[in-house]
Amino acid sequence: MNLSHQVCVITGGAKGIGLATAQALLARGARVALLDLENVALDHPNALSIRCDVSNAAAVQSAADQITEQLGPISVWVNNAGLARHRWIPDYTEAEIDLMLAVNLKGTILGSQAALKSMIPHQRGHIINVISTASLRGIPSETVYCAAKWGVRGFTQGLAEEAAPHRIRVTAILPGGVDTAFWDDASQRQAPKQLFLKPEHIADGIVRCLEMDDFCVPRELVLRSLDDSDFTVKPA
Repeated sequence: MNLSHQVCVITGGAKGIGLATAQALLARGARVALLDLENVALDHPNALSIRCDVSNAAAVQSAADQITEQLGPISVWVNNAGLARHRWIPDYTEAEIDLMLAVNLKGTILGSQAALKSMIPHQRGHIINVISTASLRGIPSETVYCAAKWGVRGFTQGLAEEAAPHRIRVTAILPGGVDTAFWDDASQRQAPKQLFLKPEHIADGIVRCLEMDDFCVPRELVLRSLDDSDFTVKPA
């Protein structure tokens, strides 16, 4: 896909991977809409910032309608919004469990619904789901996050099959450790951020997948730094 003038939506666009991806797409001439609960500090004539709760179906569809009206038909949708709470299993509150499932899993489903509604009439588009290597293995102190991301990975595989007949590509991006706010409350993990990837590395992977020929479908891309490994966990 030639990204020049394409309308691209990024959830969780206020910082980290989402913001880095927005900057990379804008540099290639795309028109970018960023959805987030926070205000997005990005001053660019081709950028549109919308405050949106990705776990609310009406809010997501309203944002999609606004984007189509102001920027044009949506070509790319990046489901990037996500969060974690690092706890031992007995210590999770019900509110924390609900929040992680709502943002990571439900948010991806709702975003994909909105994307398909926009893309199917044009028989073209690309949905990128930013998941995690936490969807490949269970991780102590990240059990609920893993559960949500395993769900997202399963959903993404089904989404890819349903979208293909409409000429819509679906790609799962699975980052390992990335130096973002994800780790702010990870007191149970010894996470050496200096060994992690930067958000720009993930953004580069996303853009490279988007720029492939429309006939080629990069189904799943795992991105880890050379020094990334399963980190030592402090005992409970």
